Amino acid sequence: MRNHLLFTAAALTLGFGGARGSHAEPPSATVPQGECDSLQAPTGTELAAHYYASGVQIYRWSDSTWTLVGPDAVLFAEPGRERKVGTHYAGPTWESADGGKVVGATARRCVPDSGAIPWLSLRAVSSAESGIFRRVTFIQRLHTAGGLAPSAPGRAVGEEARVRYTAEYFFYRPR
Repeated sequence: MRNHLLFTAAALTLGFGGARGSHAEPPSATVPQGECDSLQAPTGTELAAHYYASGVQIYRWSDSTWTLVGPDAVLFAEPGRERKVGTHYAGPTWESADGGKVVGATARRCVPDSGAIPWLSLRAVSSAESGIFRRVTFIQRLHTAGGLAPSAPGRAVGEEARVRYTAEYFFYRPR
């Protein structure tokens, strides 16, 4: 299933830097059946973009727990992470190289791997009027690796930890 998703994702991202390579409508990301079914894209939406993120999740020590500050990641068009197409930062916000921006709010989460940050579905609270994020209303974070808060306590209040992570992000707009 994972190889099928990677193949599908690779096929989708060819030509995804803003324009589609053909007039055929790309398929949606498939969330594996089971515990993460609640993360499926809403009916009536279509995939606008699929990007691969590589970066860090930033946490701050509060004297008793690590609190998420936000991500600091680069978005790439393909799994080999060769062509940068945008950034991902606190908000959570995704900004494309064409200047488009979308800000999301977590709707649902799923933990298919206890060694990685959760998979998420997010609703867009604002999106660009132009560019690849134009009219985006729904976002998925899938296939995460790493990014969990440190398990050891911090040494001082305000200490920051930057934990490496990777993920795939799928952006949807109404048909």
